Amino acid sequence: MKWYVPFLMLAILTAPVVAFSMPQLPFLPGTPSIDLPLVATFEGGQRYQAGDYPVIVLSGSYHEMGRQYGGLMKTELNDEYTLLINTMDRKRYTKEMLRDLAQEEMNKYPARQQEVFAGMAETSGLTKDDILILYDGLMIVLTSAESPASCSFMAAWGNYTADGSVVASRNWDLSDSLIVPFNKWYVLTVYRPSDGSNGVVTVGPAGMRPETSMNEKGLLIANDNSGIFTDEAPDLRPDFVSEFFRFMLDSSDLGGLMIAINGTRPNCPWIIDVAGPEGAYVFEMMTNNTRLRTGDGVVAAANHFIDPAWNLPPPPGHSSSRYNNLLMQADAAKGSIDAEKMMEIRNVSWENGGATFLHTALSSNHPEELTSTDHQVVFVPKTRTLWMKVMEKDWQKIELAPLFEG
Repeated sequence: MKWYVPFLMLAILTAPVVAFSMPQLPFLPGTPSIDLPLVATFEGGQRYQAGDYPVIVLSGSYHEMGRQYGGLMKTELNDEYTLLINTMDRKRYTKEMLRDLAQEEMNKYPARQQEVFAGMAETSGLTKDDILILYDGLMIVLTSAESPASCSFMAAWGNYTADGSVVASRNWDLSDSLIVPFNKWYVLTVYRPSDGSNGVVTVGPAGMRPETSMNEKGLLIANDNSGIFTDEAPDLRPDFVSEFFRFMLDSSDLGGLMIAINGTRPNCPWIIDVAGPEGAYVFEMMTNNTRLRTGDGVVAAANHFIDPAWNLPPPPGHSSSRYNNLLMQADAAKGSIDAEKMMEIRNVSWENGGATFLHTALSSNHPEELTSTDHQVVFVPKTRTLWMKVMEKDWQKIELAPLFEG
């Protein structure tokens, strides 16, 4: 029987194709393996899939990582950019106006971030101006409409957690009309720079400024809008949230991260949340003063400054209630909080005594303006284990250590 001859020839002819289309990643003894389906590769970068979320792992120089990101996320970046341009066009912002706004921010970004942008522009099919518009798109959208400040943070440790380890969590909330259309492009991005800086993870819509970041040392940084817009910086300063990338690249412990934050003056009032294996803190930052908060095993934040020394007017009811709700839930679960318990706490809606929104009207004057918790994160710094969730999707567990080291 000669049936095996053509079969063998076919196998020989197709073997190189298979080898190139399914690249084998090197395995080093003692190195954790990445237990996620590999979807695509591009110039040393990999695209995996964790449930509903793409996981992009980038390696090399910042320019190389930008090229990898642009190549692996080309379709998503272009589709998202088109939606952003069309959305802003309906708000009477021309592409030229958006380009001018983005260029105003360009000089505020450090060289490493600009190198990422330059690399993306070479492989994504978008120009560098387009990349800037997309990166700043969320900020531009936010300034074009009123959106109530509604994010929150809570971390527990010590006698509040099951084993004493830190368990941190954050909700990122925005108006439905502003952010929900972009939810389909959520991505977890891992940067593994070759210059000796820390590996960094960001969570957010593709190409847009991320507001939740972690690094390989088990540090987390996030932000809550303070709801205060009257305290503007008297001089030119970088967008503080865009500095998160630098903080995560350069900070190897919680003390170093806190020094970096204290050494950077904010462009406007911010509430900055940080956590690490050693504990968690909340920075209440005005343009000319900063106050630091922590707790005896638990600390929380919403969208108002807690320290009475600020002598500020009473906060919005939805902010003070969310802050109090989180602390009450932590007290009720004292001694048993782990990642699963923290997710249970984060699943409780604001209407039922929690801090999470889902198509909720926060203003009686504008009941048609709805707010939702766009994304949620639970993070255990000690193990570098992340759980993430986008609105009505399920929680997804992702082990970050293999992504940094694999």
